[in-house]
Amino acid sequence: MSALSWSPAAAHGFGRFAGESGRTVGRTRFPAETALYTPPGWPEGVRPPHSPEWEHTATAFLLDCCPPDYRAYPVLLRHPVVLARFAAEHVESQVQACREGLGGVRASLGEFVAPEVLESALNAWHEQAELLRRRRREVALVEEALRGKVFIRKL
Repeated sequence: MSALSWSPAAAHGFGRFAGESGRTVGRTRFPAETALYTPPGWPEGVRPPHSPEWEHTATAFLLDCCPPDYRAYPVLLRHPVVLARFAAEHVESQVQACREGLGGVRASLGEFVAPEVLESALNAWHEQAELLRRRRREVALVEEALRGKVFIRKL
């Protein structure tokens, strides 16, 4: 493995860069053990912060979290931190809409569908709510990393 190559073990903070005692990103020097650490909840498919090409994978992930028409705005494609803010707001609005939908599903559908259908609808809302909570955390972590936060594994 070269000094700057990525591996799943490195992505989760296990091991060191071969032959390196640390790495410099910008003006900041990181110990080898923390340079490619990803915290719990880091999105799958996004390379660890500060690794080569990580912003490219972060941008692709963030675009997938947004409505398709966001891809038409050059500012979002050129500035991942701006895209992250848009994605965070979009996901948060989805979380809120899901919360409201879940709260009103019995009243809005109760007289139109059988009880077992209503329960299935509620289960679908609950699944969606959980997915959105995970997505909100993933987007928040990526946004923090794009703003320069370095994640350090706690002992």
